[in-house]
Amino acid sequence: MKNNKHIYILVLVLTLILNSCVDEILDKEPIEGYTEAAFFDSPEEFNQAANNLYNSLNDPRNTGNSEMLDHGSDLHANTFSNPYGQGSVAIPINDNAYWRDSYFAIRDANILLNKAEKYAGDYSEISQYVAAAKFFRATQYFELLQRYGGVPITNEVLDLDSEEVYSARNSRYEVMTVILSDLTDAIPDLPSQNNLTSANNGKITTEAAKAFKASVLLYEATWEKYVGTTTDGDGVTSGAGSAGAADNFTAYLTEAIRLNREVINSGAFQLWNYNNEPDMRNRSNYYLFNLEGPESNPLGLDKSSNKEFILYTIFDITLGTINTSQNSVGRANPSRKMMDMFLSSDGLPINQSPLFQGYESPQDEYQNRDYRMESYFRHINSNEIPVDGQFTLDGIVETSGGSPYRNNKFVSTGYLQTVQDPTDGHNWPILRLATVYLNLAESLYELNGSITDSELNETINLTKARAGLPALTNAFATTANLDVLEEIRRERAIELFAENSRYNDLKRWGIAEQELNKSILGPVVEGTDYEGNSSLYNAAGYPEGEEAIETGSGLLRAVVLNPSSGRNFQRSHYVWPIPTREITQNSNILQNPDY
Repeated sequence: MKNNKHIYILVLVLTLILNSCVDEILDKEPIEGYTEAAFFDSPEEFNQAANNLYNSLNDPRNTGNSEMLDHGSDLHANTFSNPYGQGSVAIPINDNAYWRDSYFAIRDANILLNKAEKYAGDYSEISQYVAAAKFFRATQYFELLQRYGGVPITNEVLDLDSEEVYSARNSRYEVMTVILSDLTDAIPDLPSQNNLTSANNGKITTEAAKAFKASVLLYEATWEKYVGTTTDGDGVTSGAGSAGAADNFTAYLTEAIRLNREVINSGAFQLWNYNNEPDMRNRSNYYLFNLEGPESNPLGLDKSSNKEFILYTIFDITLGTINTSQNSVGRANPSRKMMDMFLSSDGLPINQSPLFQGYESPQDEYQNRDYRMESYFRHINSNEIPVDGQFTLDGIVETSGGSPYRNNKFVSTGYLQTVQDPTDGHNWPILRLATVYLNLAESLYELNGSITDSELNETINLTKARAGLPALTNAFATTANLDVLEEIRRERAIELFAENSRYNDLKRWGIAEQELNKSILGPVVEGTDYEGNSSLYNAAGYPEGEEAIETGSGLLRAVVLNPSSGRNFQRSHYVWPIPTREITQNSNILQNPDY
């Protein structure tokens, strides 16, 4: 659940009930006689209020966020940690982690913005804090939009007699208008990354706001194209309706392209790539996400070497650690689908590449592959590619999901982390330069129906190069019978694995039903060391048995971790149900369709 440091005398978040409690306005220590009215007297106090809004950013400590790290998606073996991907969506009574906490953060932003209008000093002294408040308000509305579709808009600090307390939901198109307006206002008044001092690392910059807005524009443009109004409801009996819907596809993508290029051309960011150093062993995509101090990587680099993260949350031993290693509990173990997505080092899918070595022994499928496969998924104990006898198929248990593969992304191996007291102090990325490259490539293709080789070279071929892969060209795609858009989407799935992208990508592409209703499979058994070997494979531990699937070596049987018969993801699940409490307290709020 998001960190909420605010306890209000009046909890007036649209449909929220009143709570009697002590007012700790905007993270200041309580002072007798202290009131909100006496707070915003100086730029320093506006700065403090703006700093408090950073608590609203999502990070892995938000254990109430079942989407975190894409748990339970088609790319994960472990389906226990999030039943959402199976289409198991219950209507919650309360939903603090999603609905209420977002409105708490919106209210904080509204308070700052309200006080800024009454500020007696020089507005330029507080303009960047006003911009930050608008940015954070936009992020919270975007989180609500992605989960629920249309939601009530409140850009004022509400009182008991405010009519907006009992307002109906605005449509997703009206919410999107507010999001884009806030981001447009915020961008010019935020500091540039190039002018940011080291003491302010992690602060929202104009480039971060541009990158975020470009992501929002791509999201909504593709939603409009592939999903349209199918989840809106009529706004009379269900849903928020489609008021304000318009053909924004071209305009949104055109602006997204411009903003992404402005971020790239700022020169403030670069891919974190040290694969030319022998000691790195081509594992830049591992150490980037575990970068703490000099002991966290073989080159002795610290966080100051990371120029790739654009929007991120800072963690360290002083500010706080994440403490959510993603290896031992298996929450981010890869599915068969994820493992087979990685290309061979010749740039071909494994079912087309002569370099693919098959599945007979655990180490075979790792040979001649995308560097990211080894960077993300190795043996926990040896920290190396698994070899004969190291992987055993013990059965489906909640701690592993039934797959022996273990995730290494976001799993520290040194510095703060010890065996006795595991802690993680690496920063958490929300947007990074690689994301911008991916967003730009997709925006270009979606807008034009194609992408040039030079555009591929300025976008995904840069992330592919870090992964040891040759450049994708249109000629190569034609020869290999590859769909370029699908290759852009493949690159996105691999590069952004466990970065909170997968569910929203599948939904905005309109293919969530298709992908999430397939069986989740684990390792290949047929023709491998596991077949017929009870010391390596406990067949009885997999009650759903095995299923034949097209692999890099043809049609082979793999263990079933979660069968398609138990998966029922539907179009209605693209948006979540509104919590019962909100509807009970405000009858003007209608439930989403089919809930």
